[in-house]
Amino acid sequence: MKKCKITAIRKASYPDLMEKYENPIQHACDIEEGQTFISENGERPQGLCESAWESMRPFVEELAKGGGNFYDGWMKNPHSAMISCNDGFRPVSFYIETLE
Repeated sequence: MKKCKITAIRKASYPDLMEKYENPIQHACDIEEGQTFISENGERPQGLCESAWESMRPFVEELAKGGGNFYDGWMKNPHSAMISCNDGFRPVSFYIETLE
């Protein structure tokens, strides 16, 4: 199996949606733009949010097995994917790529 590098590319925030729909929470996302994680054997890297992992897990597992080319040419690099976590208030976009 191949290792996959997961890089937090962009972190968005929607204060208007938080104010309208979210109950105040004391602690939210710790991920910072540019932060990287390495997945070995298609497993969740230590320190990566479990919710974010669930969004990207199928892509990481497929890339780790040598697969790719999702959605018939979606990504310029066929051995990569751009996946966002499922937090509708502060989504993080992650670039996932295989390492040789």
